[in-house]
Amino acid sequence: MSEQYMMEKEEIYSKVMRAGRRTYFFDVRSTKAGDYYLTITESKKFTNDDGSFHYKKHKIYLYKEDFHEFKDHVEEMIQYIIDEKGEEVISERHQKDYKKENGDEMDTVEEPTDEPATSNFTDIEFDDI
Repeated sequence: MSEQYMMEKEEIYSKVMRAGRRTYFFDVRSTKAGDYYLTITESKKFTNDDGSFHYKKHKIYLYKEDFHEFKDHVEEMIQYIIDEKGEEVISERHQKDYKKENGDEMDTVEEPTDEPATSNFTDIEFDDI
């Protein structure tokens, strides 16, 4: 398989969503038969003690025959969570004044910027799938 074919295969259509230490990649790819499928990759950055870092990645492959059912289940789960717990984030790590148990302040919380805000995961529309 040529390098050009592999590049075209990898770059059909992509979206990136950054969420703190996590980044989500939504990529449209092509099967050998020329049909399309979706990959969803979660990439999470980890910092080593020496200051270097590495990423752990988890990937889901989603094929067209599963789109409708997958979309229905994701929407149902999102709605269940919102109905049960609301949209406010409850995690201590998301509070500006959160301190670790040893009293040290947590990593700096990003302040709002003038850059366009990224969508929350719950704002994703699956109609385009």
